[in-house]
Amino acid sequence: MRFTTSIALALALATSAPLAIAAEGHGHAHHGSSPIGQPGTAAEATRTVEVTLYDMYYEPESIAVKSGETVRFVIKNSGELLHEFNIGTAAMHEKHQAQMQLMMDHGMLTPTGVNHEMAHMDHSAMPGMEGLAHQDPNSVLVEPGATVELAWTFPGDAQLEFACNMPGHYGAGMVGEITLD
Repeated sequence: MRFTTSIALALALATSAPLAIAAEGHGHAHHGSSPIGQPGTAAEATRTVEVTLYDMYYEPESIAVKSGETVRFVIKNSGELLHEFNIGTAAMHEKHQAQMQLMMDHGMLTPTGVNHEMAHMDHSAMPGMEGLAHQDPNSVLVEPGATVELAWTFPGDAQLEFACNMPGHYGAGMVGEITLD
């Protein structure tokens, strides 16, 4: 069964380069263990998983990983919309969807891309926009036609999903299960 939803999340605020920067910065510093795992590096990866983003579904639809495994994800957006690849729990995705909606409402994101001019502005003084820099290490935004990478070390036990939290995408089915062995 194919999931139907679109993706978008991680704003690369440090550069105007296409969102590949969002993935590069995630794998280099370990911030301690968390319930969903932690950033890894491509060098630590035991394998590479290719994920293709289409408009409203992912291929593959689910991913099996081992406890403690570091996986290098190569994520390609073959759709026409901006999409996100975000590793988290269902509750985390629900919270993040509200933030993504704010980013859309304030022009930081469009249905098809990132407004790089808006993304580089200081939003800290704008009500409701504090902390919306979207630099979470478990997430990347992927513009149409772009390919980015993300390396992630998985925890021992968690109920994880990968999802697109662009407004309406998760609800349309753009979510997949991560199973931990």
